[in-house]
Amino acid sequence: MPLRLRPVKLLDAKHPFFRPLWRRVVITAICVAWAFVELTRGAHGWALIFGAMGALCIYEFFVVYAPDDDREP
Repeated sequence: MPLRLRPVKLLDAKHPFFRPLWRRVVITAICVAWAFVELTRGAHGWALIFGAMGALCIYEFFVVYAPDDDREP
């Protein structure tokens, strides 16, 4: 039987943990704030990584997030 690999998502926005809005806001704010901290300290690589993670959080949690998509009828 062949082994089937599933693609791994970096951020699973459909997980029940992310349903409350305040959790999505806090996680996004932490990523963006830490990117700013790293940028002010001169660590441009880390700032880029955390800034990209913050951008991914904004996209996943606020642009394409649909909380009712994962609930069964």
